[in-house]
Amino acid sequence: MDEKHLRKLLQEFKVGRKDAEAVLAELKSLPYRDLGFARLDTHRALRCGFPEVIYAPGKTDEHLRALVKEIRRDHPEKFLVTRLEAKRAARLRKKISGLTYFPEARLLTGKISEPASKNYIMVISAGTADFPVAREAEITAKVMGSRVKTLYDVGVAGIHRLLDSVETIQKATCLVAVAGMEGALPSVVAGIAGRPVIGVPTSVGYGVSFAGLTPLLTMLNSCSSNVAVVNIDNGFGAGFMAHLINTAR
Repeated sequence: MDEKHLRKLLQEFKVGRKDAEAVLAELKSLPYRDLGFARLDTHRALRCGFPEVIYAPGKTDEHLRALVKEIRRDHPEKFLVTRLEAKRAARLRKKISGLTYFPEARLLTGKISEPASKNYIMVISAGTADFPVAREAEITAKVMGSRVKTLYDVGVAGIHRLLDSVETIQKATCLVAVAGMEGALPSVVAGIAGRPVIGVPTSVGYGVSFAGLTPLLTMLNSCSSNVAVVNIDNGFGAGFMAHLINTAR
């Protein structure tokens, strides 16, 4: 349940479309639904602006199917299943209609609507190998309701590719910079744009990149004051935070 749903419920009671018992029955499902194997937080959207996100690993196909069906009772289009592999997504879509899957991002959702605001987030990635994580950030922010522009494969080894888009970068409300290897991209982007930059280290790299630890430490030690950092390969977290910044009142 979100604020819109709650207001509608109260209005229906006010004008007599629903009696007290019907309203009470709906309110009893707050703040969660007990599914036996999970307690789905139905109050999350009311508190935080977006429903509980379903993390696919560790859950059976039956668990995922039940969770998606339950969450779509209140949010038929605006929801997210993260880290969902393509084969599992295909099985789920055979059982439930109206689902959209983004294989590179490993994200499942309903329908992405056109954002009302012209403000936008910019998602930038260093290399093509960083694309899946960048795509996860992009789709997450779009599902939540933000406008997103992208700039892929513009790492510091060919920095002229980044500098060609300085004007677009500077007009973004906030930016997500995704990089593996040495992880220098967020510091460079932050030096160009006086906006919040969310650094996303990826596990892309050789040897002493230590599966993303090296770019993580690089980003944490950035001399650019407007850089904040999420966990390794956490495109979802970056997209979520970028949306909150983009829509902050």
